[in-house]
Amino acid sequence: MAVYDAVCFDLDNTICESTQDPAALLEATFDRAGLEGFCTPADLRAAVPSLPASRTEREFYATLFGEVASRAGVDPAVAPTLAEQYLDLRDPTAVEFRPGAKAALEHASDRGPVGLITNGGRPTQTRKLRALGIEDAFDACVFTDPSAGIHPKPDAAPFERALADLEVAPDAAIHVGDSLHADVAGANAMGLDSAWLDTGRDRLDGQTHEPTYELASLEAFASIV
Repeated sequence: MAVYDAVCFDLDNTICESTQDPAALLEATFDRAGLEGFCTPADLRAAVPSLPASRTEREFYATLFGEVASRAGVDPAVAPTLAEQYLDLRDPTAVEFRPGAKAALEHASDRGPVGLITNGGRPTQTRKLRALGIEDAFDACVFTDPSAGIHPKPDAAPFERALADLEVAPDAAIHVGDSLHADVAGANAMGLDSAWLDTGRDRLDGQTHEPTYELASLEAFASIV
């Protein structure tokens, strides 16, 4: 068990997960757009690491659907319509804690400052935090805000902002998240220890981003911190 001056958490698919079925949400998106489906939720996740930084959530999803459309041999001009319908159908308040997440937050808080570093804008992510009842659970919250120079993980800026707000050095902190690309790579590059939550949506095989710890569930979090 290691001792850290601060613990930072990712939000989506780490602390919480959507209660909306991703396949049903995507199917409804295509139906609303009047289009035949050409991708799966797994296709969308797989395309994320290759995307450029986006200024807004709408731009991100338009770019994402455009990338997946191109990979499927579909005209990427359909992407803005799909992004609009997807965001209209998605409910940010339809979230629940992942197993062990609430206890992990309490355990971390008992031991020192706790930060949130999330690849999402303040309005949407705050609605999730409020729905979970943890809007005030963090000593520092860093949301994606390109206009302020805070680009999505694995960019260094969100980690730098969180460490500055928490007043801790990188080697005295750990970041917990489910994405090898965003969370583990970003934390490693900044000199933080990293705990990778294996949700079955990412793969360690062949990755160059080695986490300090691997967790099958946040129920095991107390064993490392």
